[in-house]
Amino acid sequence: MSAVLATPLSTVPRSEGVWRTAWRRFRNDRVGMVSLVIVAAFLVLILLSATRLVASNWQREVGVPNAPPTLLGPRPPEDLGTIEVPKGPNVDLSDVDPLAPKYKEWAERAAKMKTEEIARAQTLPLGGDRLGRDVLAKTVKGTEISVFVGVLASLLATGIGTLLGAFAGFFGRKADDFLEWLYNVFTAVPDILLIFAFAAVFGRGIGTVVLILGLTGWAGVYRQVRAEFIKHRGREYVRAAEAIGASTGSRMFRHILPNVSHVILVRMSLLVVGFIKAEVILSYLGLGVPVDQVSWGTMLAEAQAELILGYWWQLAAATLFMAVFVTAFSLMADAWRDALDPRLRGAE
Repeated sequence: MSAVLATPLSTVPRSEGVWRTAWRRFRNDRVGMVSLVIVAAFLVLILLSATRLVASNWQREVGVPNAPPTLLGPRPPEDLGTIEVPKGPNVDLSDVDPLAPKYKEWAERAAKMKTEEIARAQTLPLGGDRLGRDVLAKTVKGTEISVFVGVLASLLATGIGTLLGAFAGFFGRKADDFLEWLYNVFTAVPDILLIFAFAAVFGRGIGTVVLILGLTGWAGVYRQVRAEFIKHRGREYVRAAEAIGASTGSRMFRHILPNVSHVILVRMSLLVVGFIKAEVILSYLGLGVPVDQVSWGTMLAEAQAELILGYWWQLAAATLFMAVFVTAFSLMADAWRDALDPRLRGAE
């Protein structure tokens, strides 16, 4: 017994922490790792766009209007038809065109001005929009705005919901009663009406969209986190932490929170997807990003009119980028949920 007591504590092997164990389990998930690489590539692309290293010229008209993708090749010139102009000594051109007397004056003024002819590309990598802007550059810039809005708004909503749910579930009583009343007030009003009400008050802008979505999307996270904290606050490991003198904050955020983080990650991944869709709807209705910015939502709104004329490439580009990011982010979040689930950790 004395030999055991004499063993220094530094030589006693320590178990892995929660996050180190989760990372080890996450690395063994091939789908999760591939999804993480794709999400990381999107984040690098967003960083390059934010620093104007790529897609800085997305507003420039570099191609002909509705330039097709390069793989399709240039389209044949459109036949605009001809206008029959009557001829004869007694014909007054002002009867055909009221501005005809001004043409000579305008031509003389134009001759005095220096003009620069800008060559426009007949094709672009992913095509061009109705003004000749590069769809690829617009999609990259739109990815920056849409992902920024979706991720930041989901972090705000998740943070609010987690904090309120932790307080309600851990303390209970009056705190729980008040927060349950607040939750019922928010859920009694349809989400779309809350979004429209906040949009009418705060106006347009990227920061406004993030604030609106964050303040209206926390209720679902709050409800689940509250239920998890109620379930965990009376378990043996929390009581043991209290017995050794752990503070309230330590028990809440160092002991209980890691064991419910898989639930939070699932809700956050759903919010990211939902908020990106909400940004699309808000931008389509004119309540989203400003008119001088571009996002997946504004691109899809523009593509509606172009699709009728057979110009499908802007819709395809925005949809493809959105589908890849949303799918990869959802799969990555599922992998992290499995890695952090305490029941799966105990099954190893």
